[in-house]
Amino acid sequence: MSSDHHSSSAHRSLHDVHSSVRVGYVSLWRRIFAFAGPAYMVSVGYMDPGNWATDIQGGSRFGYELLWVLLLSNLMAVLLQTLAARMGIVGGEDLAQACRNMYGRGVRIVLWLLAELAIAACDLAEVIGTVIGLKLLFGLPVEWGILVTLFDTFLLLGLQRFGIRKIEAIIVTLIFTIGACFVIELLLAQPEWSAIVPHLLPTFSNNSPFIFSHLDALYIAVGIIGATVMPHNLYLHSALVQSRDIQKTPEGMNEACRMNLLDSFLALNAAFFVNAAILILAAAAFSTHGISVSSIEDAHRLLPQFLGASLAATLFAVALICAGQSSTVTGTLAGQIIMEGFLSFRMRPWLRRLLTRFLAIVPAVVVIFFFGASRLMSLIIVSQVILGLQLPFAIVPLLQYTNDRQRMGAFRSPGWVRILGWLVAGLITLLNVILITGAIADWTDALIASGQSPLWIQLTLWPLLIIALGFLLWIIIAPILGRRREPIVPEGASVDAIVDALTKPAFRKIAVALEHSSDDAKALSHAAALARTHGAQLLLIHVVDGVGAQWYGDRAEDEEERLDQSYIRQLTEKLRSTGLTVKGILRYGTPSTEIIAAIKDEHVDAIVLRAHGHGFIKDRVFGQTIDAIRHAVNIPVMAVR
Repeated sequence: MSSDHHSSSAHRSLHDVHSSVRVGYVSLWRRIFAFAGPAYMVSVGYMDPGNWATDIQGGSRFGYELLWVLLLSNLMAVLLQTLAARMGIVGGEDLAQACRNMYGRGVRIVLWLLAELAIAACDLAEVIGTVIGLKLLFGLPVEWGILVTLFDTFLLLGLQRFGIRKIEAIIVTLIFTIGACFVIELLLAQPEWSAIVPHLLPTFSNNSPFIFSHLDALYIAVGIIGATVMPHNLYLHSALVQSRDIQKTPEGMNEACRMNLLDSFLALNAAFFVNAAILILAAAAFSTHGISVSSIEDAHRLLPQFLGASLAATLFAVALICAGQSSTVTGTLAGQIIMEGFLSFRMRPWLRRLLTRFLAIVPAVVVIFFFGASRLMSLIIVSQVILGLQLPFAIVPLLQYTNDRQRMGAFRSPGWVRILGWLVAGLITLLNVILITGAIADWTDALIASGQSPLWIQLTLWPLLIIALGFLLWIIIAPILGRRREPIVPEGASVDAIVDALTKPAFRKIAVALEHSSDDAKALSHAAALARTHGAQLLLIHVVDGVGAQWYGDRAEDEEERLDQSYIRQLTEKLRSTGLTVKGILRYGTPSTEIIAAIKDEHVDAIVLRAHGHGFIKDRVFGQTIDAIRHAVNIPVMAVR
């Protein structure tokens, strides 16, 4: 079965690192350390460049007014990420798999598209943040910075070779660097702490019924919530916790839930510190001087002017690059989880990463081309609002799953958690509706004032809002109606049906690809054993791939062709003397192409090949035969090392 595309029910979330981290230590501190990591991987999404944009605008325009929104967002994040971790630990599924499990095909396709939109929006912020950071620190033009971001698409590919713990260590190092930078920034800014504390609770401005002074504050607030409680982090966390090799007993899962709660509490509060530091820094440095900062670049340029040290600007740029790069790693993992979970489809990691990055770069390039680099900050804010708007469509399935006794058993969320969870979902949805309706009203008034008809808004945006709310209502009630309650298995199949359908394969022709080397014995021994077991004919396939064979085929008649011909003839005769039915086949040209052709021409039922195990670089240099063959044929392919 191809590792790139399958729909097996045995599919594991992040299969390469699933249950790869040992946690069963006697020492309590070693167990705590072993469980620590997933929440820190998730927390970088809470301090990515998108958060910087919303925090800087919020702090510079509204002072400390929106600080309570950050605190509320962090409390929401702790609750939701804890539920996501419990889903992965107890249910053994990530959120994408759970959505595939609970909903019909049409609903989960829409949920998948919304999740992919969230990944693209998140990656857009990472691209722009990294580009701006490179420009601020090294003076690299924005256009060149965008090209540089293409190369970090391969960052995760290199890191994955070292295992999940090494990735976690690198992420924690980047988080520590970001935190250290902002500790120094706050020491330089010297904010008035007595003015900060009251804003940790919501305050009513200008008798506004919605707590916010005006729609712009609400717009930034929704962006802050979207940037903090990121939808893709819920998918990511539910998968990352499964990298721990826990005991699937009530005691083992209970300990894992406790340890991950501690991990989430510490990691997400570290992220809250970073976000609060950015907002406080913007308020102390800019808002107190009556300056509203509209871009990260302006913040970087003005910081030394108000803080009195050029170090502030350097630390700001370093932290920004660290935030962008750490978020790139986790965003890649989240994209992999979402695609595999929703579609049971595995794409090559580098291709998946390039596709995601392409979707992020295109809007950035369009904005730069038509509006200039100065509008990138607005694009980041828009990306974070998109995340906020998409958030309810990730929260609702999470609540449905963790509130379900059939799926969670004794680990089902207690009553007070269920109430809090639905209040969070309701609050975010309400804020989204207020934001959208307010924006539509403003656009309508603007069109009327300019003498234009607002009919196109009324015929498009209002119906879209109603459809979105209807879809949200449907994903709330669909699991309650019991439309899909079966475990994740291929559609139309069950475990019993699969086992009952097991049959012994009938192989009449078994082929083996030979290279005319001493290593042929390894592949040939397996092929001969299979041929004896099944009473099948053994086909010896060798491809002459020298220059003469490439150009002249069987008319080459050079030394290589004569030696290969003699080798196959002698090997065929020797194997026939052992009682096997053997046929030697000599072909000319490119090995993978000719072996595929021979399989089809001879109607082969199974083939054995030798796997070299070169690794990424050598496979590109010396070529790969196995991958090309296994994707081109629909017979069993055995790789022997």
